[in-house]
Amino acid sequence: MTPEITDILASFKSLKLDAMEKVKLMDRYDTKFVLPVNHVPALLEIMRDKYNVLEINGLRISSYSTVYLDTHDYMFFNQHITGRNGRVKIRYRNYISTGVTFLEIKKKTKKNKTVKWRTENILSGNKFDEYAVKFITKHLPLNTEELKPVLVNSFKRITLVSDDPPERVTIDMDLAFSMPDGKEKKLPLIAVAELKSEGLGSRSPFSMLAKELALYPTGFSKYCIGNAIIYDLPRKNILKPKLLLINRIENEYNGSIGA
Repeated sequence: MTPEITDILASFKSLKLDAMEKVKLMDRYDTKFVLPVNHVPALLEIMRDKYNVLEINGLRISSYSTVYLDTHDYMFFNQHITGRNGRVKIRYRNYISTGVTFLEIKKKTKKNKTVKWRTENILSGNKFDEYAVKFITKHLPLNTEELKPVLVNSFKRITLVSDDPPERVTIDMDLAFSMPDGKEKKLPLIAVAELKSEGLGSRSPFSMLAKELALYPTGFSKYCIGNAIIYDLPRKNILKPKLLLINRIENEYNGSIGA
């Protein structure tokens, strides 16, 4: 994390975690943008007068750690890369700034909205406790015994909030992926901005600001990209355009440093 980003964030108006209830947005539209991390300061500069930054325990950049679960044949991964309606993610996310871990289910509806359910819960080894089993089966017709941890993801996040219209923009950096007990891959030169809003992203003030920096919506699932760069999975070539985008950003970034 560069000092420039930290300095710009210090100039934002802040809000506390309890104020986030107004923009909880558990039923929403998600729009993602991929950019080089050295473009984040310029993005923050044009957002400063329209958004407040979430501050937790004195921190304006928060750390997250996520364990994604899937079946032995990667059913969720395949649902996502083929764009299937009703596709699902199940994960345990540790919000390190608050010390709380949630079991979370995200589902994409036929109208391309994201619905999210979550409950405070901790994964013990590879086993769900009784409460977790009830929570998952309440929302999904699944046999939880078929699920296992397949991918670990960590990142740092800036959360920016607007009340009018109610929306959140998260900027994720320092992305890292690993097998639950093995190979690791880091993407330190990539940032992923995500607009979370009640309406279509094209109508959002953030989308207008993004265009000023020639940023346009790009589908980017951390879960899918992580699996594609960690595992040699069938059909991962569907993600080739996204992987090429990552390579291009990394090559351009490294080229600018060496120039």
